[in-house]
Parts: sequence; C-alpha cells; structure tokens
Amino acid sequence: MKDVFRRIRARGDDGVWISTVAEADLAARAAAVPAGLPLSGLTFAVKDNIDVAGLPTTAACPDFAYRPATTAPVVQRLLDAGALLVGKTNLDQFATGLTGTRSPYGTPESVFGGGLISGGSSSGSAVAVAAGLVDFALGTDTAGSGRVPAALNGIVGLKPTRGLLSTLGVVPACRSLDCVSIFAPTVERAAAVLRAARGPADGDPWGRTGSRPAAGPAGLRLATARSLDFFGDAGQEKAFAAGLGRFPGRPREIDIAPLLEAGDLLYRGPWVAERLADLDAFLAGHPDSVLPVTRRVLETGRQFSAVDAWRGLHRLRELRAWTDRLWDTVDVLVLPTIGTTYTRDEIAADPIGRNLELGRYTQFANLLDLAAITVPNGLTADGRPASLTLFGPAFSEETLIALAAGPELMTVAVVGLHLSGEPRNHELTERGATLLGAATTAPCYRLYRLPSGVPGLVRDDTGGPIDVELWQLPAAAVGGLLAGIAAPLSLGRIALADGTEATGFLCEAYAVGAAQDITAGGGWRAHRCASERQDT
Repeated sequence: MKDVFRRIRARGDDGVWISTVAEADLAARAAAVPAGLPLSGLTFAVKDNIDVAGLPTTAACPDFAYRPATTAPVVQRLLDAGALLVGKTNLDQFATGLTGTRSPYGTPESVFGGGLISGGSSSGSAVAVAAGLVDFALGTDTAGSGRVPAALNGIVGLKPTRGLLSTLGVVPACRSLDCVSIFAPTVERAAAVLRAARGPADGDPWGRTGSRPAAGPAGLRLATARSLDFFGDAGQEKAFAAGLGRFPGRPREIDIAPLLEAGDLLYRGPWVAERLADLDAFLAGHPDSVLPVTRRVLETGRQFSAVDAWRGLHRLRELRAWTDRLWDTVDVLVLPTIGTTYTRDEIAADPIGRNLELGRYTQFANLLDLAAITVPNGLTADGRPASLTLFGPAFSEETLIALAAGPELMTVAVVGLHLSGEPRNHELTERGATLLGAATTAPCYRLYRLPSGVPGLVRDDTGGPIDVELWQLPAAAVGGLLAGIAAPLSLGRIALADGTEATGFLCEAYAVGAAQDITAGGGWRAHRCASERQDT
C-alpha cells in the first residue's frame, strides 16, 4: 500500500485524483482483508460521480459536492470481494463529455503523452489504471465514457448491459441510459470485476438481471461496418483493418446507418433534455458553478418539447427493432472505438464538434440496449493508440469477453531499447503488443551498459530496483521477438516489486565484466537522460 501512494506521489499533479483515502486507513484495510476472496488485495479507484461513504462526491463540480452516508452497492460489492479502494477520480463535469478536458480539477493527459487527451468522461479512472496506479477502476458510460478513455489509454473498457451493475448511488447523467463500467489492464481482470460486482440492489429501479449462454470464439458470426469514417486518420484506418485479422473468420460487412442514427438521438435529439432533468434546479440555483462548455451542452435540452421526446422514442423503437433483427444473423459486431485521436489543443479549438466525432461509434450502445467491450489494438505509425470495440445484444458479456480475450497472451517486462519511445519498441508494437504500464523490479538487480551500447539486466542480491515497462502480446509472437535478441541477452523470469514475476530480458553475468554499472540511476531512461545532459 505504501508503494501505491509512492506511485501516486511520483506522478505529481496529473489531474487523476479528486480525493484519496488516508494512507493509514488503506494499510489497515489491506491488513484485514482475508485471503481467498475473488478480488483479495487488488486496488481500485472509483469515478467521482459514484458514492463512497467517508469521501465527498463532487461530479467534478465543487459547489455540487456532498458527503454520502452510504456507499453505492456496486462499490460495496467490490469491497466485500476483498478489493481495496484507493480514492475517487476526475471526470468530465457531471459526466457530460468524452474528452477528459471538462473539469475544474485539472485535465489528465493520456499515458501516451504528446498532449493527447485522456478521453472522458471517466478520464481519471482510465489513466489511474493505464499508469499502473491501481489494478482496476470503475467509470460510468452513457455515451461511451467507459470505452473512449480505454481506447485513448491502451487498456480494456467493459460496458455491461444497462442495469447489470447497479447505478444506485451514482449521480445521474442520463438516468435511463446510465451504466457503471469497468477499466482494467486485461480482459481477464475486467471479467473478474464484473462477476464480483454484478447483481441487483434493493431500491434500484433500474437494476436488471439476465444472461445469455456464453459462446466460444469458434463459430461466432462476426460483422463489421461496410463504410467507416476515420476523419482523415489513415493510421487508425490501417490499424483497424489489421485488427480484424485477430478474430477467427472474416467478418461480413453490413450497413450500420441505423446504429449511427440512434446515436445521434443522444446529443442531437431529445435525450439531452434528460440530462437537464436531474440538474435543472442546480443550474438555476448555481449559475456560475458549472463550466461554460458543460452548461452549453445541458442547456440545449431546453429546445426539445414533449412532442419531440415522443417522436424520438417512436423512432428509437423502430431502430431498436432493426437492431434486434440484426442479432438473428450476427453474434458480434466489431467496430473501431474511435475514428481518430485528438490533442488537448485540438479539442479546445472545437470542443463540441470533436466530442461528437469521438462518440460516433460508441453513443448508440445504451440507446439500443447493447453490451460492449473495448480492447487495445496496438499503435499507429505515429505512436497513437488504436482499439477495437465488440458489441453484442443485452446480456452477451460472457461471449464478448471470450472473444476479446482472443489468443493466449503473455506479459513481457522490458528494460531498455524496447521501452516505449526507444529504438526497438517497434518490435513489440508490430507484433500486436500493448503497454500495460510502468513497473519496478524487486531490489535485487543490477543494470549495466554493455560495451555494445545496449543495457543488460543481471540478478544480483546487492543490486536495487530498476524501472521497467510491462507489455502484453500474443504468446505465439514471443518466439519471433526472441529470434531478434542476440547473446548475451535472453528471456527469463524477472521478480517485480509487487511480488509477482514477469518474463523479461536478462543478461548473462559473464558479459558484464567490462560493462558500465548504471544501477544507481534506477533505469535505462534515467541513465540515457543523464548522459545526454553531460554531452551538452
């Protein structure tokens, strides 16, 4: 638990957290958790529009903040399953937006850097997972807020069927469509959290139960869109085409115009008035407490009449009937999560228009009662994250999880030239690897700069902790990666600071006699940066 807070402090003012539990309280809770529970010892964060007793709920609006007397049932289920709550995370104010830039508590940046937005509205939760600060996190997803941030941070985002996870104790955004979502570094962990958190809660009028038989990947009928708009982003278009090849069989192409029309009802139709329904009194009483862009979105709800609402409901019923028929011939629909990525400056130039573009392939899901899971799909040539989203009918989560898990995956720890941004990182990304996050070895390694100029990690009990990155890639691709590694380097098991192990690059001890010991720097990047400063 001390390491959790060390990592949080090391990132400084990153805009991820609104509040955290006391460090001593978390340590006491960790000591008391019995072993053997489904989530024993896993740390998690909660989007700050979900109630936790003892912590304020702000919805990213300080004047709205209150202290709930009880914890939301969905959070309590995770605590009862042994998980350890670290704190509450930043969000687009009142969960209105898909950018992660609409909060007075700061603007989290994507873990990929370069000014890239983190995505919203569950921005802080996604970054907390992608940066390795917690093991999983809860968000909410009305228009795509559990999937767009996952896409922009290279992690898994699971949006269950509406009502499968209780929304009791969640500040409403669009009450009839709101859904609690899950962020995790892997499909398997997201699935474990879902199974621990699902179930009805007393007093929740929106709760639902249901299930469909789980189907394995073999024999599934897959479909994708006949025509897609990537908004001029050729890298995302290329990544999506390549990503379709990870699934068995070739997806057939269909016209998704009815899905897109349904999605347009959310922000361009009367459902935006539902967002206003729960916040109208607060807006009237606190006219200066809401960000201008948030107010602008919410106030558009005033332009719709009751007649508009009924017309919208009637049209949605027709579009939902079309979608229901789709599942007679298709089991899973595969689409890009987002058509393109944006920097914070690009969002600032057109906050409304680009928000709609980010939601093009996400915002229809809850209107049409779909389940969805977003998974990483490597990087584009310019280093931007790509992703895929799998959609299925209500209560098809287990089928989507089985398909998303795909081939057997392996986690590899890299210490030098394969780090993100380093010269040989492409050898990972070209094999479909995705970044799980930063980590540290156990304090029993030495890092050397070999005469050839490459780093070498050697197990040595007199050594210290070394910074590494954890990458996940298909197990079948590891052989090709190893083939490009010359002696004295090889793959072996590396002990990590959290007590786990990962496969990683190790150096044979015989090769370090004439090498430079750079252990004191704590990692390859630190050594390289120090060397560059000396050169200048």
